[in-house]
Amino acid sequence: MARSVPVLVLLLILALACAPETAPPGRTTIEFLAAPSGAARSLPFSEAARAGDFLFLSGQVGTLPGTLQLAPGGIEAEAGQAMENIRAVLERHGSSLHHVVKCTVFLADMRDWPAFNEVYRQYFKGNFPARSALGASGLALGARVEIECIAFAPAPGR
Repeated sequence: MARSVPVLVLLLILALACAPETAPPGRTTIEFLAAPSGAARSLPFSEAARAGDFLFLSGQVGTLPGTLQLAPGGIEAEAGQAMENIRAVLERHGSSLHHVVKCTVFLADMRDWPAFNEVYRQYFKGNFPARSALGASGLALGARVEIECIAFAPAPGR
């Protein structure tokens, strides 16, 4: 029974996201939120999607703002910049790191796990979001880390 709980939660989220229109007139249930400017705006994905009161962020690597250039300095610098990029996306869309409920972390080298965790602890203190982590054989732009998040973000006007 315990193993089926995450599947039930996922099915509930999907059912709510795909439910018939229940939002006020002129407001869609799902919004795709593009990056405001810079190099990321030209890429074929949204920086986040809002479904009800949740934001689903696309994976963030440690690129310097407005560029596709990775922060120099290895895993620590890239992880810190990825977290700053996540913070910026969340704040742009009415949320914060405090409201992150789930993170998925992709590491190009699992030996970077301890160093990544040191950076991660600087951004999440006390109540840590649920998290999954896995090793990847290659990340965009040759990054060492990519992080995607789900955060609570009440829709504007609620």
